Amino acid sequence: MLTVLGFAMIATFLVLIMLKKMSPIAALVLIPALFCVAVGQGAQLGDYVIEGVGKLAPTAAMLMFAIVYFGVMIDVGLFDPIVRGILRFCKADPVRVVVGTAVLAAIVSLDGDGSTTFMITVSAMYPLYKRLKMSLVVMTGVAATANGVMNTLPWGGPTARAATALKLDAADIFVPMIPALGVGLLFVFVLAYVLGRRERKRIGYLSLDEVLVPETDAVLVPEADAVLVTAGGGTGESGGGKAAGSTGDAPGAGAGEGDGFQGLDPHRATLRPRLYWFNAALTVALLAAMILELLPIPVLFLLGAALALTVNFPKTTEQKERIAAHADNVLNVAGMVFAAAVFTGVLTGTGMVKHMADWLVGAIPAGLGPHMALVTGVLSLPLTYFMSNDGFYFGVLPVLAEAGAAHGVSSLEIARASLVGQALHMSSPLVPAVYVLVGMAKVEFGDHTRFTVKWAALTSLVVLAAGILFGIV
Repeated sequence: MLTVLGFAMIATFLVLIMLKKMSPIAALVLIPALFCVAVGQGAQLGDYVIEGVGKLAPTAAMLMFAIVYFGVMIDVGLFDPIVRGILRFCKADPVRVVVGTAVLAAIVSLDGDGSTTFMITVSAMYPLYKRLKMSLVVMTGVAATANGVMNTLPWGGPTARAATALKLDAADIFVPMIPALGVGLLFVFVLAYVLGRRERKRIGYLSLDEVLVPETDAVLVPEADAVLVTAGGGTGESGGGKAAGSTGDAPGAGAGEGDGFQGLDPHRATLRPRLYWFNAALTVALLAAMILELLPIPVLFLLGAALALTVNFPKTTEQKERIAAHADNVLNVAGMVFAAAVFTGVLTGTGMVKHMADWLVGAIPAGLGPHMALVTGVLSLPLTYFMSNDGFYFGVLPVLAEAGAAHGVSSLEIARASLVGQALHMSSPLVPAVYVLVGMAKVEFGDHTRFTVKWAALTSLVVLAAGILFGIV
């Protein structure tokens, strides 16, 4: 009964948000509350929610102060050179823009934190997507999938969890997986190229000479001077910088650009060029401390945000203005995280998630025993999407490893196979970082889910196939 209700609760949630019948926050709160009552445990709802909130509170705190910190870094111009460099590489060509998004997300993912990756990637690429009238879900989908592949780094979380749960060395799990993960990342770049070609066909592209203005070091030209170069080679006035064919089947394609370039204004009052190297050093030190785990991540971002505000904006009135400027993102993300705590609290507290996992494991035919690594890899896609990484790696993985051991499959193979679902996991509604991504990109979560899931699942399957081909899994 709990198994059926668990799957029904998840399906109801996904259907309602993808059809936009409910907002994600409302769905994350009301649907689990309703199902908690349906399983006869309504009296324990408060306990489940408080427990879920307690577990996710550090994550919410980290996201709140991380948004403030990186928001301030964007305000003061830390990432402006990166944006200009990316624009020069992209040459206003949608293909290069999408590939550039994948490359940037993969590089920034080296810090091991998805929220940081999405904040930097969206901050750099969002204005360009808006300027060219490109689909914003292409940006979020490519960024999430690239980050998902890179999330398997030992300091990213899943590999460490697998090693801990099965009492293995993280290096023994990760190092042999590098070729398969490399193939997965290459597939993401190819996917980005294909999606970029689709965007170029839909909207055309602006000529580089018309977009860059080296004399003023501005990233963007006045809209009236932009010239559209269509896919067929013809040129014409773009009518205020709006690319032709802005209506299309890609969600977000027709969004207005009223606030699209505020973050790239080369003359904005918040720039602090004299403090550039201080801000760069502070950011590098913060990321290094996070990787080395010198302090808990929420504490690091709290200290970093306070220091960044104090040094860059000494006046309290300026500090209040900067906090207020980013309050919208902070409230949206923190609210989403605490709402997700209701969902995870009920899913775990009622025992639904355990019954679902047990059912899936029990449904494995006996004949597949010798192929438990492959089974684990396939199961990692839905299980890491519908469950937290903690739930999967500490609750389900040991059971799969035991089943594999009974048929002579090593724990190392099971552990490596368990990593392949991470490309899909990073778009799960249970991952707080995804709300940073869609919130900053101003994309509906349902649109992101509908667009991304198929590509992310395909990427995971490519990683699994490569692992089998190389004899790793």
